[in-house]
Amino acid sequence: MEIRLKDNELTKRLYSLDALRGFDMFWIIGAEEIFHTLSEATHHPFWNALSNQFTHPYWNGFHAYDLIFPLFMFVSGISSVYSIDKSLQDGVGKNQLLLKVIKRGLILFILGLIYNNGLMIRQLTDFRIMSVLGRIGIGYTLSCIIYLYAGKKYQTIWFGGLLIGYWLILKFTTAPGFPMGDLTEEGNFASYFDRTILPGKLSRGIHDTVGLFNNIAAIATSLAGILTGAYLKNAASNENTKVKTMLAAGCISLALALVWNIDFPINKNMWSSSFVLYTTGWNLLLFTVFYYIIDVKQLRNWAFFFKVIGMNSILIYMSGKFIQWSYTNKGIFQWLSDLMGDPYNAVALAITGLSIKWFFLKFLYDKKIFLKI
Repeated sequence: MEIRLKDNELTKRLYSLDALRGFDMFWIIGAEEIFHTLSEATHHPFWNALSNQFTHPYWNGFHAYDLIFPLFMFVSGISSVYSIDKSLQDGVGKNQLLLKVIKRGLILFILGLIYNNGLMIRQLTDFRIMSVLGRIGIGYTLSCIIYLYAGKKYQTIWFGGLLIGYWLILKFTTAPGFPMGDLTEEGNFASYFDRTILPGKLSRGIHDTVGLFNNIAAIATSLAGILTGAYLKNAASNENTKVKTMLAAGCISLALALVWNIDFPINKNMWSSSFVLYTTGWNLLLFTVFYYIIDVKQLRNWAFFFKVIGMNSILIYMSGKFIQWSYTNKGIFQWLSDLMGDPYNAVALAITGLSIKWFFLKFLYDKKIFLKI
């Protein structure tokens, strides 16, 4: 899911961004299935534990798979700084850029509607409004508006204000019939707001896993990427100092999140403020490692595999709604599945399915075909 203005210069300067975006998408397009099938085939505690990390906790808690979504929003925030600044340097006015940002946000929101509901006409009661791409569009649009019109100090104030404001709202409100500050799935105010306001259906009936109200905190996730990109691009410090600063910021963010977790649990479903700080901490650490190895030390060959994925992230994400990848996979590699036999045939198909998608993206990469928003 790639949000770029005209970022050819960005790609040259920060190879790590496309690589990290691709690393993120790598798990979504099928890598996690390898661990699930290995767990089912072996029932070994090691593979069971890894497989569990590639699931989402039902409510409170955190697994590694919970990082995928906020990491993408974070990376998109970083890239937005470079693309917006490049446009401003080229003489594009802020108001003109604002229209472009809004347009891109709307396109992402519409793509999210298509991803959720397909292209078939259906009754409103069967229509799901909110989506992963919709949240990315909202976070991207509003964080970019803050970057365009708020100074550096006020961008930081916005970040803290969104997190604290969201926490206070949920702490001092509730769904009818529940005690004030109730943070259960049915009792928290964000879920109640969505049940009351949103037309159509929610993903869980009483709660949507990417609801409307908790975008208040989700904007802060995109804004964290904006703040990181602005620091990386504009700070006068040398590269090594920037690396140390980002590592330190990541550790501080993790520590603050764990403290806040005592009162406001780390929870992806509510996109809690502690969840934003916790994932921002890991996002900073991951990005810093990629940036240091790829852009500072110039060790890039290994990252090409992920860059191929990252350059067409929206396309490969949406492709699952229009291409029957499992049919293609079995059509080409059913012989290998039969050769492997039970229980490892599913593992083989998980690996070949991921490989087919990668070579499809490599073909597009070689032909310089990229879906851009």
